[in-house]
Amino acid sequence: MKTFIKPQLSDWSTLTSRPTKKSQDLQKIVLAIFDKIQSKKDEALIDFTEQFDQVRLTSLEVSVEEIEEAKTLISEDLKKAIQLAASNIEKFHISQREEIKVIETTKGVNCWRESRGIENVGIYIPGGTAPLFSTTLMLGIPAKLANCNNIILCTPPNKKGKIDPTILYTADLIGIEKIYKIGGIQAIGALTFGTETIQKVDKIFGPGNQYVTAAKQVAQNFGIAIDMPAGPSEVLVIADETSIPKYVAADLLSQAEHGIDSQVILLTTNEQILNKTIVEINTQLEVLPRKEFAAKALENSKGIVLNSLEECISFSNIYAPEHLIFACETAENYIKQIRNAGSVFLGNYSCESAGDYASGTNHTLPTNGYAKNYSGVSLDSFIKKITFQKLSAEGIQNIGPAIELMAEAEKLFAHKNAVTLRLNDLKK
Repeated sequence: MKTFIKPQLSDWSTLTSRPTKKSQDLQKIVLAIFDKIQSKKDEALIDFTEQFDQVRLTSLEVSVEEIEEAKTLISEDLKKAIQLAASNIEKFHISQREEIKVIETTKGVNCWRESRGIENVGIYIPGGTAPLFSTTLMLGIPAKLANCNNIILCTPPNKKGKIDPTILYTADLIGIEKIYKIGGIQAIGALTFGTETIQKVDKIFGPGNQYVTAAKQVAQNFGIAIDMPAGPSEVLVIADETSIPKYVAADLLSQAEHGIDSQVILLTTNEQILNKTIVEINTQLEVLPRKEFAAKALENSKGIVLNSLEECISFSNIYAPEHLIFACETAENYIKQIRNAGSVFLGNYSCESAGDYASGTNHTLPTNGYAKNYSGVSLDSFIKKITFQKLSAEGIQNIGPAIELMAEAEKLFAHKNAVTLRLNDLKK
């Protein structure tokens, strides 16, 4: 981890930058793969899976037998843990349902809004070195609550052509039936265009590396909506003299272990806390099974001493982290100052892992600074809002003359006439 002691404001722009691959290079790769999927469909998916995942599949779809087998490979304790997380996630997301409110804007003019689930949604679950079965809960549960008709899950297979059993168990637990052994750019391409086996969707959800993120962004050019540009994981921790260095170090490492392209930032008002945290990072790093991933990510990470907690928040708002841990006893006093963050964790005991798994909030969050203009996934992500209005005879009489005047001023006389005809009939 690189350290910086009270850098000048002019240096903040550089310090808040993220390590990324050139977008033009990524787009070229994505478009080349998309082109082959459009023309060769399933055949292209099988070829790309062999190229990138080193396995030649005979079937893209996960069978019922594979799901049943997966259930036998998971301990009862883990099943209970997943069920606890599922319950909390469902509680939090079901609370986001809105009641229908009919508003009478003018006497005789009633307006309201209703929600409808997006019909076809694709869920991408990262696999590879860290099969994120928890993401299945985070995306599958709100999709089911939103009553999406078709939920299609894609996740990369291992070299034996198998999907991690926890992903299969979790998907089955929450009622996802269409599961496919396909990952990376090719999975996003399949969901974008459809193939003989995989249905085209209306919106794609799920985190991933820079390649998956680039593929989702390109998919928008083909009329597909996405949840957000969710790329490599990141965390920013704000600490002061009330913080506990071993906790701070553990939180930083919990994100660093996601992958070599992850980034972690520590902001503190206390140089001693910075130094103690770095010692803890080095100690804890040695015993991590994913030490190599975390160590590589730490090369792109920073520990920065600033003058005050207010400065730390200002820096954080510029960086706009996916996860913000405010590891201070007075954290709640600063909530209103936090403008840009995917999800915020307050105090010494609110570890980011809680949000990743079982507190109930969603862990699919905007990265790469997109927390400035995107929210994390919620129930709203899976629904559309449709407005309704009903005018009575009294209602059209009350607002009709205003409509006529406005339509005529815009020289849209057919608009005016649609009102005039009704008003004339009512006069009779």
